Amino acid sequence: MRSAPEPPGARGDDAVATAMRAVDRRGFLPRAQRHVAGADRPLPIGHEQTCSQPSTVVAMLRLLQVHRGATVLDVGSGSGWTTALLAHLVGPTGEVLGVELVPEIAAWGAANLARQATPWAQVVPATSGTLGSPRDGGWQRILVSASPDELPGELVEQLAPGGRMVIPVRHAMLLVERSDDGAVRTTEHGTYSFVPLVQD
Repeated sequence: MRSAPEPPGARGDDAVATAMRAVDRRGFLPRAQRHVAGADRPLPIGHEQTCSQPSTVVAMLRLLQVHRGATVLDVGSGSGWTTALLAHLVGPTGEVLGVELVPEIAAWGAANLARQATPWAQVVPATSGTLGSPRDGGWQRILVSASPDELPGELVEQLAPGGRMVIPVRHAMLLVERSDDGAVRTTEHGTYSFVPLVQD
């Protein structure tokens, strides 16, 4: 019997490669898309949303540098796949919150994530009028899987001192770092295509 091919980015022994091997993308796709789960391309999940391209997710997660025990906000969590990958990276001492604007997708993503048995992670519907999810002390890591026209100050404010956010802005992948004294530094890391970031 032929074994299934490794998902893109799963080669190697770093934490991200391990997470990609551990969290099967098929469990986060509509039934009609599961046979192409191993394809390195975005796949539709309904409501004009997609499950991101695996190699892009790998690049974003490596740039984010998620550590064990981290608090992570996953904006535009969609099917719950990135939330599950983040849950694997932070482990049971961490916390991951996925927020999704489309209620039907949020409910489906939450159900997908529940099958992973990672109670330290959850997917919830986005709060109307709020981008992200403000938290006392901020989030140590923020992952954004949709592209706004400009860097949202509202999300920058939710980044904890010493934190990192990875976000595509007009399709340029940005790494936003907040120093311990609150200063913000932004660098570009390639060009990618994402669905637009929609705010309610």
